[in-house]
Amino acid sequence: MIQLQSIIMRAEILTIGDEILIGQTVDTNSAWIGAELSKAGFDVQRRVSVHDRHEDIISALSQVAGRSDVVLVTGGLGPTSDDITKPALCEFFNTRLVTNREILEMIEEMVKRRGYPMNDNNRRQADVPESCTILENKMGTAPGMWFEKDGTIFVSMPGVPAEMKYIMSEHVMPALKSRFTTQVIIHRTIMTYGTFEAKLAETLAGFEASLPGNIRLAYLPCYGVIKLRLTATGKDAGSLARQVEEQVGELRKLIPDLIFSENEEPLEKVTGLLLREKNLTLSTAESCTGGRIAGLITSVPGSSDYFKGSVIAYNNSVKTGILGVPEELIREKGAVSEESVRSMAEGVRRLLGTDLAVAISGIAGPGGGTPEKPVGTVWIAVASENRTATEKHTLGRERHVNIERFSLAALNLLRRQIKSL
Repeated sequence: MIQLQSIIMRAEILTIGDEILIGQTVDTNSAWIGAELSKAGFDVQRRVSVHDRHEDIISALSQVAGRSDVVLVTGGLGPTSDDITKPALCEFFNTRLVTNREILEMIEEMVKRRGYPMNDNNRRQADVPESCTILENKMGTAPGMWFEKDGTIFVSMPGVPAEMKYIMSEHVMPALKSRFTTQVIIHRTIMTYGTFEAKLAETLAGFEASLPGNIRLAYLPCYGVIKLRLTATGKDAGSLARQVEEQVGELRKLIPDLIFSENEEPLEKVTGLLLREKNLTLSTAESCTGGRIAGLITSVPGSSDYFKGSVIAYNNSVKTGILGVPEELIREKGAVSEESVRSMAEGVRRLLGTDLAVAISGIAGPGGGTPEKPVGTVWIAVASENRTATEKHTLGRERHVNIERFSLAALNLLRRQIKSL
């Protein structure tokens, strides 16, 4: 077992805003900040969100002081009355608000350039706690602010993502990297499809037990895809990279049929790369997914090189009138059947003149199921010149989840068929 010495620097993220707590705004800032800190070797220990209330902000700041090396704060720095972070910071750091002339001039120039009149709310953005170090914000009017107390660095930044990212990239991360000698952290994410989490964990129990002490394995399931994240920590990046690659090699031996990417590439990108590599074209015929498969495929830049188009055959009249599915087939077997999706795939392949075609028909729910075909039933087909492969899944009852899982199942069947050609 390899034991590496490392310097662990602790970090916490504090977001301020009622809109986050009530679900009106998704907190993407914390995810981005956490990723940046982790890449720099910081151990992100907590993410906390609090109300736009003076006492809640003071309480949150008091709890983290001295507990972590770095605390990054976002939100509450706007020009309106509900933005109260700066007064709370003044109380916590025992300082007062003062007008910073350089910031005021920058705000005046920015407002003028945008063609808006300057008002008192804009001017108040130039009021900053006297004891802080100002971090210039060229993306907006609210500056970042750097404080230190009880051995902890506090950095307060705007909640607007573009402004926060600018301050983090231009000021915060360079300063932290120059000040701290941190451990090296390497994340490697292996993408799998074709089993469920409990079964995969059982399969990999021996692998996980034999991992070196400085490497951890995490299971991250989402819509049928299970990400296996290996996290290695230590002091030497080269040594860690070699260790991680060794463990990836072990996974290749243990679950070769389940792995579709070793670098966190989604199924739509992997299938696109395979299509381009083999110079193949693709079309889709979708019923229950309503165009979701085509949407995933075309989300990949350059997909027009291999994707020709799609027919959304939501109604049976489109299946029969455009794709050429026989009406008697649908009457006898139903729209959600192996025979119907086979006919849909072969029909759209002929119609659009592609090498491959994916077709799907299912019952996404919440209604429409029968004892023979319950909600969550889906049939998928992939047609090529010489054969048409089909696959049936029976999943859950939640419509949105089913649509996502149906779509990924279709992409995985497509991936497997491309590899077999």
